[in-house]
Amino acid sequence: MYEEEKIEGTAEVEVEAEVETLEDIALVCRTCGKDFTFTVGEQLFYKEKGFKNQPKDCKACRDAKKNGGQAPVERQYFIATCADCGGEAKLTFQPSSDRPVYCSACFEARRSKK
Repeated sequence: MYEEEKIEGTAEVEVEAEVETLEDIALVCRTCGKDFTFTVGEQLFYKEKGFKNQPKDCKACRDAKKNGGQAPVERQYFIATCADCGGEAKLTFQPSSDRPVYCSACFEARRSKK
């Protein structure tokens, strides 16, 4: 048990030493040509995940590729009156008049009762 604690402490010291030696790296996006920074935090994340190469695209271009080249879609919200408490319910769908809608708190309370 004592050895396990010692190993964990050693690993923490190694990570702290590694963080001190890393620096932000300035890179150029291959897609848009803009400069972007590969931060120390991102470098540690890449190392933790086992990624060997630095990113070649900036975050905006990576996100665009994930979305099929389209910009992220803004969600449209609808405001309605909660059927239980009468408060404001913020919805991601157009409510119909034939079914009750609930605010987040009332919805969770009803869900936990089931």
